[in-house]
Amino acid sequence: MAMIRFDGKVALVTGGSRGIGAAAARMFAEAGADVAISYLRNKAAAGAVVSDVERLGRRALAVAGDLSKEADAAALIDAVEKEFGRLDILVNNHGIWNDGPLETMSLETWDEMIEINLRAVFLVTQRAVPLIKRGGGGRIVLVSSTAGQRGEAFHSHYAASKGAIISLTKSWGPELAADNITVNCVAPGWVDTDMCTEVFSDTDYKEEVRRTIPIGRIPPPEDIAGPIVFLASDLARHITGEILNVNGGSVLCG
Repeated sequence: MAMIRFDGKVALVTGGSRGIGAAAARMFAEAGADVAISYLRNKAAAGAVVSDVERLGRRALAVAGDLSKEADAAALIDAVEKEFGRLDILVNNHGIWNDGPLETMSLETWDEMIEINLRAVFLVTQRAVPLIKRGGGGRIVLVSSTAGQRGEAFHSHYAASKGAIISLTKSWGPELAADNITVNCVAPGWVDTDMCTEVFSDTDYKEEVRRTIPIGRIPPPEDIAGPIVFLASDLARHITGEILNVNGGSVLCG
């Protein structure tokens, strides 16, 4: 079997203007895929990813929108269909992370987390599946978190949203298998992205985090993007409903 190639395929990466999503978009393009990304508000960052994809000789599309809104999720998939005529790979990568102590968390904070991290994944995937089916099948990769498996004190709303992503993966995998669609999930721990810029500005805390990771390093986004690309490839064609931990062993350490 040839190594990973996506020639003639179209990949959509939500939250693709930064971090893990941007790294995955570039990797898909390097492996021959045309790439669409969604982003919320940073048009310049999205444009930079589009330029990188086009520089690799692939077609690219960036679509702005709040994917927790049904109309925006539908518009994203419609734009992909109009531009490329097909969709082979969907990577649900977008998400937020913030503090949420149980006793002081506002309902607005809870609702925002669930709407962006969970509702939006449902809306995008529901709209994307018919398009993937029309092409004869494909791959869906979701992004969960270590927190979705072991919980995260003071971030219970985030852990709940990511635990739900794991349940969706395990549910949709068997549900869509007969349509030649695999559904898998990567579960990162700490990653050196701009989502963590604020907490990692405390260099002592960043070093403390590094020491909790058995491999001894905080990974760059590319270390998560690689496993995403693997799960989207033919090398992973017999894997579905699976959660791939990509956290340097930290999920095993309490």
